[in-house]
Amino acid sequence: MLTIVYASVILALAAFPAILFIRNLPQFKRAAAPNESVNESFGGISVLIPARNEEASIKDSLNCLLVSTFHPLEILVLDDASTDRTAEIVSCTADEDSRVKLLQSNGLPEGWNGKQYACWQLAQAAKHDWLLFLDADVRLSVDALPRIAAELTTTPRDLLSGFPCQETGTFCEKLLIPLMHVVLLGFLPLDKMRASRKPEFGAGCGQLFIARRKAYFAADGHRAIQNSRHDGLKLPRAFRSNNLATDIFDATDIAVCRMYTSTQQVVHGLLKNATEGIAQPKLIGIFTILLLGGQTLPVFSLGHAIFWGWSAVAVIILFLATILSYIPRALAAVRYRQSLAGVILNPIAVALFIALQWWAMIRVMLGRKPIAWRGRN
Repeated sequence: MLTIVYASVILALAAFPAILFIRNLPQFKRAAAPNESVNESFGGISVLIPARNEEASIKDSLNCLLVSTFHPLEILVLDDASTDRTAEIVSCTADEDSRVKLLQSNGLPEGWNGKQYACWQLAQAAKHDWLLFLDADVRLSVDALPRIAAELTTTPRDLLSGFPCQETGTFCEKLLIPLMHVVLLGFLPLDKMRASRKPEFGAGCGQLFIARRKAYFAADGHRAIQNSRHDGLKLPRAFRSNNLATDIFDATDIAVCRMYTSTQQVVHGLLKNATEGIAQPKLIGIFTILLLGGQTLPVFSLGHAIFWGWSAVAVIILFLATILSYIPRALAAVRYRQSLAGVILNPIAVALFIALQWWAMIRVMLGRKPIAWRGRN
């Protein structure tokens, strides 16, 4: 009897994210088709790129923007004390195209995170009504800006965030990066998010944000989250705290990004802002139960049950739980062009992800220094 109860709990934990993921999938839409009349009435876009040691990616990012059919357009790149050729590359591009302008950071004030201060400086220098904050390693398609403009006219929103296609190369990238969509669509009810402006429903991807200028400064923009490393969560919540509308969309077909290029970068990237997300005392316990119980335990429990001869009913329940546990990762792999190996090893990926969340929280409790990122804490 106890084995059946245990199996039923595991089934419930696996069913919750699977059902929510399936419900969310059609609601997590791609940007609208471009519309010439919309482009003419929309107004200009200021693309704002904070760049620190981005010589490997900044040229490709700029080249993709410069072939865009959208206008009026300005592209501001702020060189945040880079020690490589970032400034030189941007300066040469600016000499060739007047839409590009290179800015230099005026230093990092006490209490500010580097990226947030760079974005705040960029916003103050921008001239257009729409501010598109773009990470330097994001490459947009030629129709990305017209489609984002068209999307913003369908439903009024003050802040819109797109989730680009996540390129992965190393094994660790393939294992862990796709969990972004599993956690997002498996645990955030998009219908409730859109029906409410409560801060706790705020979500986004720091790689791509577009904000209405007036709303951005009304919410105090990146200054409101000046000491944060997690703009993906914190910026939408700052807007919602000011009763402003935020939303997300699937940017897989208009934007591509490779966040990390090594196992070390993946681990450091997940650790650096974990304590502003799941790795908090009030959240980590429940997410450990939800993620491990619904994504990792089903397959291992099924193997254990078969080996030790549990009842047929318990085995059947765990078999169903195992199938459900793979649904979010499998659907995400198809929809968002993710690795098949990551799907197969999803139970291990989730266990590793949770371990990193616990390690991040323990580091803080032990008083360890924050993980340095691009040469800064």
